[in-house]
Amino acid sequence: MNFDIIRCGRVILHVTDLEKSRAFYDALGFIETESDKENIFFRGLEEHNHHSIWLKKKNEANAEAIGYKVRAEEDLDHLEVFYKKQGMKVKWLEKGTQRALGRALRVQDVSGMPIEYYAEMETVDRMLQRYDVYKGAKVQRIDHFNCMVSDVEKAYNYYIDELGFACSEYTAGEEERIWAAWLHRKPSVHDVAFMNGPGPRLHHVGFWLKDPMSLIDGCDVLASMGYGPSIERGPGRHGLSNAFFLYLRDPDGHRIELYNGDYLTSDPDFKPIRWDLNDPMRQTFWGHEAPDSWFDEASRVLDVHSGRKIELTEPTLKKRKPTFVI
Repeated sequence: MNFDIIRCGRVILHVTDLEKSRAFYDALGFIETESDKENIFFRGLEEHNHHSIWLKKKNEANAEAIGYKVRAEEDLDHLEVFYKKQGMKVKWLEKGTQRALGRALRVQDVSGMPIEYYAEMETVDRMLQRYDVYKGAKVQRIDHFNCMVSDVEKAYNYYIDELGFACSEYTAGEEERIWAAWLHRKPSVHDVAFMNGPGPRLHHVGFWLKDPMSLIDGCDVLASMGYGPSIERGPGRHGLSNAFFLYLRDPDGHRIELYNGDYLTSDPDFKPIRWDLNDPMRQTFWGHEAPDSWFDEASRVLDVHSGRKIELTEPTLKKRKPTFVI
């Protein structure tokens, strides 16, 4: 492996009404870096890169791509060679074709998810100590992606064996088949999680908060502004990862997780934590169940070459509901 993937970096979402989306993400406490009639770029308070969410105005709500930051420009060239050797078609987006971004490489991954890699993004002022602009949930930074895929074991093996990710926790059932997995490049619980279900779809994007109270503040602000129905699940504590969580649906149904309190995974002798599929505490440590929408609904994803929606494939492991992933 001749490339260095650092972390999850940004998500590109299509939305149908920019003003409704702006009001929602502003209420959560994101910083609007810039915008025009067709686009809004948001970032968290501690982020020094131009954005971690790019909202594009379109006729239909979909997920265009999820992006990973790599260490250097050469990593992009190495990734191109890597994918082409496997017979996978890549797409280059040259510098200047996307706002604030240098060269980017896109590819449909082994599960069909639209993946982007980039090394360079325009930098902006961090707002970490601009406490005068803190509001809502005071979102700090992007933390992870969650992908619903038809074959979790296939994705798990590929990301670990081929892309150099490590596993922090996983859920296993009969015959030790993997139903869900949390994989990371940065030293936290995950940069990406894979959950079992009809896919490929983007289940949610997780954003880090500075403390659990920020999550409660976010709930209060959202409710006071009429966004109570947007709160889908939580607040609660995950058994998996031990993190405090809240799941929200934006005006187009894209799912956002507010997240705080997982743990360090940097030690080379760290051993992945196994959860049994039938352990109820894996879902929510406090015991309350997720709504059906949490298992059944997710954002459709696009083909990086044609721009059309990817057809869904039914999961290889069958169960009444897909297993829970954070």
